[in-house]
Amino acid sequence: METMNGQLKRKLRMALVGGGQGSFIGRVHSIAACLDNRAELVAGALSSNPEKAKASAPAYDIPPERAYGSIEELIEKESALPEDQRVDFISIATPNFTHFPIARAAVEAGFNVICDKPMTFDLAQAEELKALVEKSGVVFAVSHNYTGYPLVRMAREMILNGEFGEIQAVRSNYIQGWLRKRIEEEDQKQAAWRTDPSKSGAAGAFGDIATHAYNLGRYMTGLLPAEISCNLKIYAPGRQLDDYGHAVIRFQNGAMGTVTASQISHGRENDLFIEIDGTKGALAWRQEEPNQMIVRRNGQPHAIYTRDPNAPFMNEGGAAACRLPAGHPEAFFEAFANIYRSAFDAMIQRITGESFEPKNTIYPNVYDGVEGMFFIQQSVASSKENGAWLPFECDCARS
Repeated sequence: METMNGQLKRKLRMALVGGGQGSFIGRVHSIAACLDNRAELVAGALSSNPEKAKASAPAYDIPPERAYGSIEELIEKESALPEDQRVDFISIATPNFTHFPIARAAVEAGFNVICDKPMTFDLAQAEELKALVEKSGVVFAVSHNYTGYPLVRMAREMILNGEFGEIQAVRSNYIQGWLRKRIEEEDQKQAAWRTDPSKSGAAGAFGDIATHAYNLGRYMTGLLPAEISCNLKIYAPGRQLDDYGHAVIRFQNGAMGTVTASQISHGRENDLFIEIDGTKGALAWRQEEPNQMIVRRNGQPHAIYTRDPNAPFMNEGGAAACRLPAGHPEAFFEAFANIYRSAFDAMIQRITGESFEPKNTIYPNVYDGVEGMFFIQQSVASSKENGAWLPFECDCARS
């Protein structure tokens, strides 16, 4: 039975770090994790402020005795519980600069982890975390949630099966407008830490949303990068981190890719869209209209593929990511839940003593997290050198 997680015959127990009052992504994590009734949120350290952490717990139905005031307290007290009571995994929904110490503590204590992106503050932390994950053998997922959309997974399977021929061009873009003004000066919580280099890291828009656009292209095509050239720009006067940027990527097979990110484009909300050109066809998909994908082939009518798990054109990967019949839209929460669902399968294998695939997974993992940090590092470095071409082969990249 799916609700009992197969041979495990129980729900997975979840702890949430972050997600306190005023949080957006913490609530998304809790909903996504529990959407398929395969997990339950039983513990949390919901804020770095102990009082706020405990005050936030009732909104998640976390009992007072498991509403912890810090990650250290969470790890200590959960580790001391009997195996049949302690949490199985920890979800990290906090600002970038806190990801590494929280993830490191969880991994070293043997807990499985689902971590927001970018995975760490810098590349050195990402590489250290990868080594810790490999040593511990835990399941580690990164919430590049856009890879969970059914039509994204359908397109991935079509591309990897050769239905579009050799992939020659990838154009991936994430366009927003919410930082057109310096709302970080108005104590807007989400803007404040994202525009602060001490909390966000070396990049602004490129760390926040270009990482999603880059990851989406890599996930769908499987192309391995070789070199990168990037130009980043700050348009809001006085802002410290980029709010616009454009990168060009040379892939190892000779294909070209572009990644554009903006947080200063009027009227744009969360417009992540991708176009992929192959020798046998091309596709286009847009996150704000996620239940349709356009496929084009010269000399043929343009085809609109809809999210339909029962249609003969829907492949196994796409259908497996669906929950509803055609015509009932599925979107952000369901895509996010698909990351959890795939990671849960691996967690159950680990808990029951089976082996699981850690690298070439359907969900984004610690290796994708390292590659994302390498993308940020090389983008920033290239921009500082006026768009110089820099090496971009990541040793641990998934195939």
